[in-house]
Amino acid sequence: MHRFRHWIDGQARDAAGGRWLDVHDPANAQAYAQVAAGDAADVELAVAAAQAAFPAWSALPHSERARWLEALASALETRLEDFAQAESRDAGKPIRLAREAEIPRAVSNLRFFAHAATQFASESHHGQAGLNYTLRAPLGVVATISPWNLPLYLFTWKIAPALAAGNTVVAKPSEVTPATASMLGELAAEIGFPHGVLNIVHGLGPEVGESLVRHPAVRAISFTGSTAVGQRIAGIAAPLLRKVSLELGGKNPTLVFADSDWRAHLDTLVRSAFQNSGQICLCGSRVLIERSIYDEVRDALVERAQALKIGEPADESTALGPLVSQAHYDKVLAALKRARGEGGRVLCGGHALDRPGWYVAPTVIEGLGPDCASNREEIFGPVVTLQAFDDDAQALALANAGDYGLSASVWTRDLARAHRLAAQLRVGMVWVNTWLQRDLRTPFGGVGASGLGREGGAEAMRFFTDAKNVGLHLG
Repeated sequence: MHRFRHWIDGQARDAAGGRWLDVHDPANAQAYAQVAAGDAADVELAVAAAQAAFPAWSALPHSERARWLEALASALETRLEDFAQAESRDAGKPIRLAREAEIPRAVSNLRFFAHAATQFASESHHGQAGLNYTLRAPLGVVATISPWNLPLYLFTWKIAPALAAGNTVVAKPSEVTPATASMLGELAAEIGFPHGVLNIVHGLGPEVGESLVRHPAVRAISFTGSTAVGQRIAGIAAPLLRKVSLELGGKNPTLVFADSDWRAHLDTLVRSAFQNSGQICLCGSRVLIERSIYDEVRDALVERAQALKIGEPADESTALGPLVSQAHYDKVLAALKRARGEGGRVLCGGHALDRPGWYVAPTVIEGLGPDCASNREEIFGPVVTLQAFDDDAQALALANAGDYGLSASVWTRDLARAHRLAAQLRVGMVWVNTWLQRDLRTPFGGVGASGLGREGGAEAMRFFTDAKNVGLHLG
């Protein structure tokens, strides 16, 4: 059985306590590997390595840090198929999704922030009070904690800007899907990445994650995951006056208006609901449909959902794979039971599949109002609810119902309506007539229960640096 070890100071290491956690293949629910079960002792070693590496790494010219990130991106690109196969097995995601979207995006993350290292500019101000210029200095040792749903995609989304800005990193990937993070650590060692600059510590959140958040030498924490864990991190970090970026859950609305080209965009609408079995924080899990087209759109969505091919992640034709873990599978099934109890009418799906692994059929539910738990709490599975609206005001009220505020998509030919609603939707990101079309320069993040702060582009570089203003008297 393969074992995924920590990467600390450029070396593979077993857990200090000698413990291991099983890693399961979601397609058959069987353990296929083990991952090091780290604890505070492993965190201490990793932070010490990062502290020792910080002076030299932060002193490098920006172009040199960029060169190392480009080298890692190129090495990853040459091993793209190996990483895609590992990601597909580890997370249960369709191989085509891993190969065509997620591993390439990880390469793009590294390349984008390699360029950002050389382009990130400070500010200067003149004419009001002498000459002022602002320095942007790296923080030191930073912690990144990434989730299981997009393992390498979001792992690189965090470590790349942190490294580009001149910090050294202790990264904690999810213990549920540790494969590609561990492989990236090995790849970094193979290309001679400076020791101690990128350290990877595996393990459970209460043992590794919390130790990182509390460590006195960690200057900032970038976290993606559940709202409950984000709230705990915020509670720990606040008295320590530590910077935090929290990208949390979503219960995202999809607003479909009668004047939209919804038939032409039906594939995208279905993808926005069910991609990665709904295990993406940006999935449109609440579909709001103008009443005059409600029946037609509902029937088309149900037909397409039923036609999605569910199968082995390694099968090139699979559209939906299994859920990631037994715990998550149980959570989604419990949510389906609750939806029925709230009076929801299950139009398709609503059940587990009778096969090995953690498979749940794509599910469409109607008949539930905005105040029920099924429309307010994140399910994070292949489950969407449908609600009808009569006009723009009702559509906006339904979209803004609830505590989450990550993203929304608006489908309409009326450009004035699109701009008006985009300004009024209580979310951090709005797509108009598209979904998950990402420009890496733009800010990423949400409001309310969806988190604090922004990632992406200059926002990420600002988060991972401290601003210092220098004012000169010119008289």
